Amino acid sequence: MAYRMAFQKTGGPEVITRQDFAPAPPGPGELAVRHTAIGVNFIDTYHRSGLYPVTLPAAPGIEAAGVVEAVGEGVGGFAPGDRIGYFTGKPGAYATHRNIPAAQALKLPDGLADDAAAAVMLKAATTEYLVERCARLKAGDTALVHAAAGGVGLLLVQWLKAIGVRVAATAGSADKQALAKSAGADIACGYAEAAEAAREITGGAGVDAVFDGVGKATWDVSLAALRTRGLLASFGNASGPVTGVDLGILAARGSLFVTRPTVVHYYGTPEEFRAGSERFLGMLASGRLKADIHQRRALADAAQVHRDLEARRTTGATIMLPEA
Repeated sequence: MAYRMAFQKTGGPEVITRQDFAPAPPGPGELAVRHTAIGVNFIDTYHRSGLYPVTLPAAPGIEAAGVVEAVGEGVGGFAPGDRIGYFTGKPGAYATHRNIPAAQALKLPDGLADDAAAAVMLKAATTEYLVERCARLKAGDTALVHAAAGGVGLLLVQWLKAIGVRVAATAGSADKQALAKSAGADIACGYAEAAEAAREITGGAGVDAVFDGVGKATWDVSLAALRTRGLLASFGNASGPVTGVDLGILAARGSLFVTRPTVVHYYGTPEEFRAGSERFLGMLASGRLKADIHQRRALADAAQVHRDLEARRTTGATIMLPEA
């Protein structure tokens, strides 16, 4: 029996429950997909909690890998049996089966396993746009990565080091800091020491860019870590959203730049989607970017997965697997 892990109302992890359903045939322009692995991202908790509104009822999840079972009218380039992945569109990936627009699907290269694809596509896309098109860093530049032992954090460290950027990283424990170092970080420390670490790797000047997926709790230290006219890319709200910003602090700290980017606005056109996807798939295929799957859970355990994610009991990437 096909099923999804969905919620009828927003709230805590307990609102996620199992719902059985009969898969529908794909509509025009759609692919019917049987999921083999489902990615877990912090944005899933925002949809479930109501921080990012969705139409109810809904299932979380915007990333998965699977096998095409049927092709809708007007779809070209895909056939039953193709291995595909996706990481954009409406939530609903927490399911054994799903119909998705063919325009959102990527054929997976032979060297990329389904579980690895589900674990990293959205995170790799986020990493690509943050480094290459948002901050536009290059060899010799410097950066601070917060939550560097998390799914996006580890990929950011890898990508930055691959292009020659010096990296300071923060994480919440000695074990997580060691994990960030193993990914290539030049310095790894706790959040309270982030500004000092940023000054240490830059001779006191401050880093060119800060990548901050934590949000409210790291806002001040992120600003303190930047050089004059440095960039803070605040791309997540793990500790809560940043609110009540006094723009005068940006002038006082050195004419700083701040952006709140999202993947939707960097992968918003077919051209951007294809170019960005080709870039991160190339990094994965070359081995310069690696999926670091630390947690494998059953799809039926989705509520507990959210509890662990919000309690920061996870490192690297988490995937969920539909039961056989």
